[in-house]
Amino acid sequence: MILKRLQVITPQKGLKTNSYIICDEKSKEAMVIDPGGEPERIAETLDILGANLKYIFLTHCHADHIGGIAELKKIKGGKILVSRPDSEGLYKKEINLAEYINMEVPELEADSRVDDEDLIHIGEIEFKVIATPGHTKGGLCLYAENEGLVFTGDTMFSGTWGRTDLPTGSFVELITSITDRLMPLPDDTIVYPGHGKITMIQDERNIYIELREKDF
Repeated sequence: MILKRLQVITPQKGLKTNSYIICDEKSKEAMVIDPGGEPERIAETLDILGANLKYIFLTHCHADHIGGIAELKKIKGGKILVSRPDSEGLYKKEINLAEYINMEVPELEADSRVDDEDLIHIGEIEFKVIATPGHTKGGLCLYAENEGLVFTGDTMFSGTWGRTDLPTGSFVELITSITDRLMPLPDDTIVYPGHGKITMIQDERNIYIELREKDF
């Protein structure tokens, strides 16, 4: 497996978002997670890898994670995958917050809506969709068990969690998602978040054990 992390810049306010490229070395099938900006740079990296873009996976529908999606799809193709609850947010500015960062709402529609525990394949690499509502009602994480890694979007970061004061957010749902869906993953699972640095499940667990004891 080839894994590249690109810190891409959103079109307007210059927000930095972690976008990820996963490529199966044998088949050269690839998936891009959260192309928040700089679609030409993402496309160039795919070309350098000799990769064929199969899927564009969205952990959620906020503008800083979808800002480059329309142009990337135009350049490289690929099917857009998003959760059913967040699919409407792709074109509703009051949900995706495009106006908040002075960005035009991308003109696009998801190719497929994915659900909890759906399996996604890139060549021989298998990913399981984990529904983690809270940051948005349709937030998703993507887990590759054999590779020991999980992409958490804005659900969980190193040392903290995503905001819950935005449209469709819920603090209780977010903490429940993390404690019930992410903390049971193996200790050595590498966490690739939507912003900030990479971490591991074992390094985050104590935070959420303490919160669970408070019965949120």
